[in-house]
Amino acid sequence: MSVLDVVHYGDPILRKKCLPVEDFINLSKFVDDMFDTMYEEEGIGLAANQVGVNMHLFIIDIAHTDENEFPRIFINGEITSNEGESVFSEGCLSIPQVSLDVIRPETITLKFQDLEKKWHQEKFSGLLARAIQHEIDHLNGVLMIDLVNDTQRSEVQSEVNKIKNESVAKIKRISSDKKFVL
Repeated sequence: MSVLDVVHYGDPILRKKCLPVEDFINLSKFVDDMFDTMYEEEGIGLAANQVGVNMHLFIIDIAHTDENEFPRIFINGEITSNEGESVFSEGCLSIPQVSLDVIRPETITLKFQDLEKKWHQEKFSGLLARAIQHEIDHLNGVLMIDLVNDTQRSEVQSEVNKIKNESVAKIKRISSDKKFVL
């Protein structure tokens, strides 16, 4: 198992709608690496595109906040219904050091697959529902900065711009390094 690089705001993969998972062979190792990465970064959720992979898959572990919960893997997830509304301060591994008050449905129903390709449909609420929505947004190219009002956005815009500039510079460095690799 290994820790993967988390891509930051400004990387184009964060704005793509991720492709459905069709090949489930060897997914387990990738999922293990995602969990290692999420724990190393001290997050509670991680979408595949946050580690540069265009795949409709995300993981969540809120066990440290809820003793009844366990690490979860969601593949090809789709929210089929929602109800209620709540506001909560969210952070994001791809926009480090920034937190925003995001309004989301309190309860959702999610249809998803597991590592064995089996389909499930479950109802979620509270922190788990919020984390699922956050990760589903990632897989659809939506970031938490897109979900807040102009006032909140302007309060963090300089920090977000700094993250974007660093991310774009890193992508350019990597791209130019690849030109000379034989």
